[in-house]
Amino acid sequence: MIGSIIGDIVGSIYEFTPNNIKTKEFDLFSPKGSYTDDSILTVATADWLLHGGEIAHYYSRYGQKYPYPMGSYGERFFLWLVRTANNQDYSPYNSCGNGSAMRVGPVGWAFDTKEEVLTKARESAECTHNHPEGIKGAQATALAILMARQGADKKEIRAELVNLFGYDLHFTCDDIRETYTWGGTCQDTVPQAVVAFLDGVSFEDCIRNAISIGGDSDTLACITGSIAEAYYGVPSDIREKAMEYLPDELKEIVTEFERKHSSRTSRK
Repeated sequence: MIGSIIGDIVGSIYEFTPNNIKTKEFDLFSPKGSYTDDSILTVATADWLLHGGEIAHYYSRYGQKYPYPMGSYGERFFLWLVRTANNQDYSPYNSCGNGSAMRVGPVGWAFDTKEEVLTKARESAECTHNHPEGIKGAQATALAILMARQGADKKEIRAELVNLFGYDLHFTCDDIRETYTWGGTCQDTVPQAVVAFLDGVSFEDCIRNAISIGGDSDTLACITGSIAEAYYGVPSDIREKAMEYLPDELKEIVTEFERKHSSRTSRK
């Protein structure tokens, strides 16, 4: 799951159109960077998988504890946080936003079968993002992680996501870099994030691909990083640098989750 967090932190200063950077040449970590809602909710997902209970309660609790992350929460998710705090109404709001995909990374590590991963990815999404596209984005991301850590090659991952979810993945980052703009839905973020992974030659290169196309940079790189970690692993120096950005509570959950699940990959 650290791959998600790394992508989030690296992309945090490039989010939104005025700050987008259309090149792969940039410092990987900026002193102005920060973890955002992507990391917070990814850790919330890991906490849920470790300790059980209702996933919506974890998202609400983490959102209340970290109410003003860099870049803020999406407007509808923020209103959901207010609603859950005031009257305990946890009903979903039919979102197809990319928040369901950016927070799902730990699901791809916690289970070993396609059926389990798709079921839990759906559960993690539909407590808020119960629109079919919101569920699909979470499931596609989690399944790509599972396949990557179990040794599937990129051709197999691409084919499975195209066949199962109907995504168009037959383009490259170079094809879209000059024209791609910010989009907050799964359908205009997940395919691009997956292609950033497919185009990459290393973990770091995948992250740079995601940032270089612009758009919702932290979320794109978060999703890309979640898959790239499972395929390539994460260099220790990059992992250690990212952990420096996190408060102790988030670090503790990351460490606990990694101790339990990071050995589940069969890729060597």
